[in-house]
Amino acid sequence: MKHKWVLIGFCGLMVLSALFSALRRQRAYPVVPRMGSAPETRFAPRQLPIVGSNPARQFSNAIADAVEKVMPSVVVIRTEKIEYQTKRNFYGFTYRVPAQLAGEGSGVIIDERGYVITSRHVIAGAQYVEVVLNDGTKMPAKLIGDDKSTDLAILKIKGEGTGCPAVEFGDSDALRVGEVVIAIGSPFSLQSSVTVGHVSQKGRRFQILPYEDFIQTDAAINEGNSGGPLIDVDGRLIGINAAIRTDAAEKGVGIAFAVPSNLAMVITKSLINKGVHEWPWVGAAFGVVRLDDVPELQVRQVWRDTPAAMAGMLPGDVILAVNDIEVANEYDVYRIIFNHAVGETLRFRVWREKEKQLEFELLLQEFPGLTS
Repeated sequence: MKHKWVLIGFCGLMVLSALFSALRRQRAYPVVPRMGSAPETRFAPRQLPIVGSNPARQFSNAIADAVEKVMPSVVVIRTEKIEYQTKRNFYGFTYRVPAQLAGEGSGVIIDERGYVITSRHVIAGAQYVEVVLNDGTKMPAKLIGDDKSTDLAILKIKGEGTGCPAVEFGDSDALRVGEVVIAIGSPFSLQSSVTVGHVSQKGRRFQILPYEDFIQTDAAINEGNSGGPLIDVDGRLIGINAAIRTDAAEKGVGIAFAVPSNLAMVITKSLINKGVHEWPWVGAAFGVVRLDDVPELQVRQVWRDTPAAMAGMLPGDVILAVNDIEVANEYDVYRIIFNHAVGETLRFRVWREKEKQLEFELLLQEFPGLTS
């Protein structure tokens, strides 16, 4: 009898448990009865975020789009040259032995006719130059002209052109510090490598070239990147990668420099048309002078028979603007001058003797002794 009660009690417990579970399910998932033509109640699905609205994804896509746009214009430049090494034999006599040296750098197509811009040091002394297109096609090239002051050079691919698109030039003067930039090249023979960084600063000078107005970037640039493009997020050329800063062990420290595209464009046109670049000048020197602790950009010297002298510019004139662009120091003035070509005209607005404002038009002449 005792066992029957235990069994009945156990069965009763199971029934109550099942009933309780059914009631819980009924509360959790209510059944809505259909009454006449009343609409059926539906649960709204969970809204997933749209991938395209993700700012990180949009930024990533912009980088990838810029790279895809420019990559067909980026090339590898390979060089060969013979150098003679002096050796000494067992008897103490010296003799020369030829050694074939190979080099490699980067470049970018700037004209569909096959013109390529690169760094001068990439092809310096080369007796044979070969351009490797993005698809692996190898084509011989010849030097058209170079410029020592900026370490730039122009090559021409032999033949009727490459069929590859030319890179689009951007406005390097419009760059802002902090903007994202992309470097493309072939560091350590790794063709078509891409790195991303920022504009760390503009107008850098560290006295390795006669004229310097470098864009500083933290985009990784290494051996083999020289001559390759630095582009913005719209895929426009804003610089030619030129140099890196190294530590005592000759290792990169995340500081690289590029020649601004606006300057490169002026030099490119000269080298293609003439084979040399004629640097412009106005025949005056400028400098910042502090009067009553207020800095003024003044004309410091004017040379005779120069554009500045013929226009009537005098030492002591305070420079306010050049071509309606406000200038703060002599480097601002030189940047504007050097971004123009010989034969072009610049407008200088000056303040004379704190009494009157004058405007001069100066026809740019060739800088004596600075032709590339």
